Amino acid sequence: MKVVILAGGIGTRLMEETTSRPKPMVEIAGKPILWHIMKIYEAQGFNEFVICLGYKGHMIKEYFLNYYLYNSDVTIELENNKVDVHFSNTERFKVSLIDTGLNTNTAGRIKKIKPYLNNESFMLTYGDGVSNVDIRALLDKHNKSGKIATLTSVQSPGRFGHIDINEEGRVEQFEEKPEEDGMWINGGYFVLEPEIFNYLEGEVENVQWEKGPLKKIAEDKKLGAYKHRGFWKCMDAMRDRMELEDLWLSGKAEWKLW
Repeated sequence: MKVVILAGGIGTRLMEETTSRPKPMVEIAGKPILWHIMKIYEAQGFNEFVICLGYKGHMIKEYFLNYYLYNSDVTIELENNKVDVHFSNTERFKVSLIDTGLNTNTAGRIKKIKPYLNNESFMLTYGDGVSNVDIRALLDKHNKSGKIATLTSVQSPGRFGHIDINEEGRVEQFEEKPEEDGMWINGGYFVLEPEIFNYLEGEVENVQWEKGPLKKIAEDKKLGAYKHRGFWKCMDAMRDRMELEDLWLSGKAEWKLW
C-alpha cells in the first residue's frame, strides 16, 4: 500500500526556517522531519511513498537524488573525478516525487497524484507531524469499518495552564499545561479508498482537503476515525521544532519506532 505525503505547503508559521527550505525539510536532530515520518511508516512495513511537492520542491528532489551522499561516508578522488560511496544505511524507501504545483491547495494536490495510485487503497498524511500511531491497527480499523476514509484522531494537547477560580477569587485548582483537554482533533494519518476521488471532481486546485472533500465525506457518513491515545506532535511553529529536538536528544522521542 502506498503512502502519500503532502509536502508542498509554504509553512508560513515557521518562517524562521521555511524562507530557505520547504517545511518538510526542516530538520529534527539532523534529519528532515519528512525522513522521520517516512521512517515511522517503514518501521511498520510501508515503504512506498508518493510525495506531493510544491514550494521549493526541488530541494526535496535533490535530497533523495543525493541521498547516499548525504547519509553515507564518501571518498572523493579529485584528480580523476572518482567518488566512492561507503553505503551505511538500510532505508528501503521507494519514492515518487510529484510536482503538484506551487500554490495548489491540499485537495488539488491529492487529485494530481491519482495516476500514481493504480486505483488502490492508499494512506495519506501531512509532512509536518510525527506520531507513534499503530499503522496496522489503523488499517485494520479502516478495513472493518466499510468507510471510504478513516482518519487518526488525537486529543488536543493543552498549551496553556488551567486555573479553577471560585467566586471569591481563590484558586481552587491549578494545572500547568494539562496533557489533553478532551477534544478529539484530526491528527492526519489517513487510510483512503479510491472512491474519495469522486469528491475531488471539478476545479479543486484551491480547495482545502479538510474543508471541502473530507467534510462532504463526513456528511455522507463515509468517514471513520481511529482513536490514537499515544504520542502525536505537529511541527507548527519554532517552539514545536525545538520541543521535538529536545525529545530526540533526551532519548524520549516516542515516534522513533525503528
